Amino acid sequence: MSTATVACPECEGRLRADGDETVCGECGLVVDADRLDRGPEWRSFSDDETDPRRTGAPLTRSRHDRGLSTEIGHTRVTGRKRKQWARMRRQHTRARISTKRERNQVYGFTEIRRLTSAQSLGDRIRDQACSLFRSAQSENLLRGRSIEGFAAAAVYAACRVAGISRTRGELLADAKADRGELDAAYDALNRDLGLPVGPIDPAEYLPRFASELDLGAGVERDARGYLDRARERGIVNGRNPSGVAAACLYAAARDRGLECTQAAAADVAGVTPVTLRNSYGDLQE
Repeated sequence: MSTATVACPECEGRLRADGDETVCGECGLVVDADRLDRGPEWRSFSDDETDPRRTGAPLTRSRHDRGLSTEIGHTRVTGRKRKQWARMRRQHTRARISTKRERNQVYGFTEIRRLTSAQSLGDRIRDQACSLFRSAQSENLLRGRSIEGFAAAAVYAACRVAGISRTRGELLADAKADRGELDAAYDALNRDLGLPVGPIDPAEYLPRFASELDLGAGVERDARGYLDRARERGIVNGRNPSGVAAACLYAAARDRGLECTQAAAADVAGVTPVTLRNSYGDLQE
């Protein structure tokens, strides 16, 4: 009989659910039975009503063990038990990272998580960067190179693949690697892993640069017009995309009579004023 029945077929009594059975509260007749246990896989016995958790944390690529490892917690024990638990906890921590390869991976993933957090990048970029780092380690690309450089290069490559505008200078401001280490690591990733990256569109930088320069939506709209005309005339080809975006914003701000210096626009884009001035000159021509 269906569980949609609202009354007992024998005595018209009220039905109630008791575990996996539907029982009449008057005569005790079992009206229906559902053999599927829809409760949690385990019980905590401490706070079942307000703690509905069923399992642990989800799998993640940002951990060397995908988040499957366990930890021996701290509890109130005294005497020999306390020393025994401390010894077990220490041995368990050592067993989680048993090889130098895993140790390097843990350090690299930690640096990636720190860098993506400092750059306000999402979990998708973090996981993609960790996957690139793991692939680079599988191809033995890290041998003789900087782990910090490969962590920064993995984040930069993940941003390039996802179409997120981040310059190398912006990443280097928070990374522990220098420019040479990042360039060498990114070249190795791009060459040996075949990253599906293309040229960066300068339009991706316009909203962020306009916000940092405190320019309004009208200036950004005019800058997009400059950028469209620059594409038609081939000015964008072979140039730094962040520098072209800054030059378009500077030109649009000048047209509206707003205060925006070349030094400020160049600083936001991470280029020199000379680079911005050259692009601005081509735009004016």
